Amino acid sequence: MIGGLLLSWLVLIAYVWIRRPQGGSAKEGVRLLPDIVRLFRAIAADRSMGRGVRFRLWLLLVYLAFPIDLVPDFIPVIGYLDDLVIMSAVFRSVIRRSGLEAVRRHWTGTPAGLEAVLRLARLPVED
Repeated sequence: MIGGLLLSWLVLIAYVWIRRPQGGSAKEGVRLLPDIVRLFRAIAADRSMGRGVRFRLWLLLVYLAFPIDLVPDFIPVIGYLDDLVIMSAVFRSVIRRSGLEAVRRHWTGTPAGLEAVLRLARLPVED
């Protein structure tokens, strides 16, 4: 279980590093991780969010913690690719379906961090 959580953390780091805004460093992207985790935890706990949104987040956590993957993790590089692709899809879907207002309401990080997260999800930064 702890190994699965550690692995999911590493996959999230890879996703943020790959999808970081132009000119942004990997270090800046990694700094967003705690805020992204808090955002998703807050959205998952918010009963006003749709069931589908909360279900996606819980399903993602179960998938990442489950020891059997679509592509075994011991295969170099592509072993973690399935986790990255699924995490990316859920990340974008959750933020898009939650709406900008919900994301802003639950965001605990800096305004610049929120702007970067919205760019990661390919959402408009301004209303």
